[in-house]
Amino acid sequence: MADNQEDLLFALLSQTGLFTDLQLEMLRTEDRKGDATITDSVVRLGLAAEDDFLREAAKVVGIDYVDVEGTEASPELLEKLPARAVYQYNVVPVAFEGGTLTIATSDPFNLTQLDGLRLATGCQIVPVACTAEKIAKHARKCYGVGGDTFEKMMSGGRYNVEADADATKYDLSDVGQEASIVRFVNQIIGEADKQGATDIHVEPMEHELRIRYRIDGLLHKVDVPAQLNRVQAAVISRLKVMANLDIAEKRMPMDGRIGIRVNGKEIDIRVSTCPTVYGESISLRLLQKGGSVVRLAQLGLNPRDEKIIVKTIHRPNGIVLVTGPTGSGKSTTLYAFLHEINTVEKRILTAEEPVEYEMPGINQVLVRPDIGLTFARILRSFLRQDPDVMMVGEIRDVETAEIAINASLTGHLVFSTLHTNDAAGSFARLIDMGVEPFLVASSVVVVLAQRLLRRLCTHCREETTADPAFLERMAISPEVFAGRKIYKARGCPLCGQTGYKGRGAIFEVLHVSEALRTMVTEHRPSAEIREKAIAEGMTTLRTDGWNKVYSGFTTIDEVLRVTEDQGD
Repeated sequence: MADNQEDLLFALLSQTGLFTDLQLEMLRTEDRKGDATITDSVVRLGLAAEDDFLREAAKVVGIDYVDVEGTEASPELLEKLPARAVYQYNVVPVAFEGGTLTIATSDPFNLTQLDGLRLATGCQIVPVACTAEKIAKHARKCYGVGGDTFEKMMSGGRYNVEADADATKYDLSDVGQEASIVRFVNQIIGEADKQGATDIHVEPMEHELRIRYRIDGLLHKVDVPAQLNRVQAAVISRLKVMANLDIAEKRMPMDGRIGIRVNGKEIDIRVSTCPTVYGESISLRLLQKGGSVVRLAQLGLNPRDEKIIVKTIHRPNGIVLVTGPTGSGKSTTLYAFLHEINTVEKRILTAEEPVEYEMPGINQVLVRPDIGLTFARILRSFLRQDPDVMMVGEIRDVETAEIAINASLTGHLVFSTLHTNDAAGSFARLIDMGVEPFLVASSVVVVLAQRLLRRLCTHCREETTADPAFLERMAISPEVFAGRKIYKARGCPLCGQTGYKGRGAIFEVLHVSEALRTMVTEHRPSAEIREKAIAEGMTTLRTDGWNKVYSGFTTIDEVLRVTEDQGD
C-alpha cells in the first residue's frame, strides 16, 4: 500500500472513534500476511468486534452497513458476479440497478479489490459493509459449497455430460478435470467438518445430485451449485477412488474407508455405496481420529445413576450393557467408562468396528470380518491375554454373547452394546439370541439405555410455558410441567437459525437387583421387568428427558422426538 493510501486509511480509522493513538500505532506496525485485511487485524488484536468496527467504518467511508443474511439474491443478480470472484474476494452481490452492482464486503477500505471487481464484472461497483462470516455463509447459500470450483469445471463445457453418463478411468485421468473434482470433493468434506456434521450423504435424484449433512442428529440439505448432476459420475468416482473402491463396479454395494486431514485434524471416513435407480448413493461417516474423549462426569447422568455406574465399572467382574439405536452415543459412553478405569494396574482390551477413539494405555483391536477376525474370535483370543477388562463393540450373535457371559463369570469385567429400545428389553434380546436365561441373569449387572437429543442454544432460547392443548394431544399430564420454567428454541446466527447447538444424552440405568435377577431367570416379560425396575428407583428415558427440559437443556419437542410413550 502506498504511503498516501496508508495515511488516508489511518485517518479514516481514527475517525471511527474506536481506537486510541496507541492502538492505531499497533495496527500500523502489525505485519499483515497474505490476504489479511485491516478488519482481520482489528479483530485479531482484540481492538473491537468485527460487527462494531464495520458499522463505524461504513459511516466514515460513507457507505451503508447491510446484514446480507436477510437479503435474497435472484439468479439474474448472481450472474452479474462470477463465483470465482465471490470466493476470491469474499464478497456477495446485493443489488444491481442502472449498470451499478452493489456488493457486500468486509474490507471496505480496499480500493484494489473494488478495481478488480469492476474489471471482472464490467459494472460500476458500490460497496456496502458486512462481516466476513455472514458474507461467506450467504455465498454458500447462493452459489453453493464449492461454487467457484464448479464454475471452473463447467467453463468451456468440458463437463457438459448427461447425468447418467459413465465415468471411466480415462475420464478421471485428465489432470485439469481431476484437479477440479478433487478440490470440489475436498470442499464438500471440509464444509461438513466445519459445520460439525457426522455424516455426508451424496444422493442421485432424477434431476439433481443432492448432498445432505447430518448435524446434531438431523439431516440438512447442503446448498450446492445448480446442475451439479452434470458432474455426478465424476464426483462419485472421485469418492470411490479415495476409498480404494472399484469405480467400474456400479451394481453392487461396497464399503471402504478414507483417511484424510481436514482443517488440521485427522479424520477417518467410513464409506458405503449403494446402487439406486438414478445412480450410486454414497454415505460417508466422519470419525475424528484421536478426538477428545468425553469424561464420565460430562455425560449428564443424574446423581443416582452416576453413583450406580461408578460403583459398577470398578467391579472385578460382570457385564455392563449400553443399549440404544444407531447413532445414540453408545460408543462415547463406553469410552467414558474406559477412561474412568484406565490405570496402569488394569489390562484393558477392546474389540471394535471401527476404532473410533484411540486411547493410550488400552489395547484396541479392529474387527475385520472379511478375513475372519470377528468379535467372537477376538474375544476368544482376549481370554488368553490375561485381561482385567474387555470391551466388545457390539453383541450381534449368540456366539459372541456366550463368550462375553463366560468371560464375566470367570472373573472379567465386560462392556458391550446392544440394540434394544429400552434397558429392560436387553434381557429378552439376549434370550432370543439363544442364551440361557439363568446365564443372562447371573452375568448382567447393569443395563444403560440412552438417546441423544439436541441442546438448546443458550444465546437465543426463550422462556415459555407448556401448551395445555398440545400436552393433551400427546397424552402428557399437565402436572408434569405445572409451575415449571421451560424454554423453547428460537434461532440465531450462532446456531444456524435452528435454535439448537450441540447434543447431549438422556439415560435410564437399570441396576440388576436380586428381585430383577429372579424375574430374568423366569423369563418374565420386559414390561414387568421395567415396572419392577421403576419401582426400585430407575429413572426412565422420558423422565430423564423431562428433567433435562426443567434445567433448560432441551425442549419438550426434542424429548418426544427421541423417546417412546411407555406410560411414564
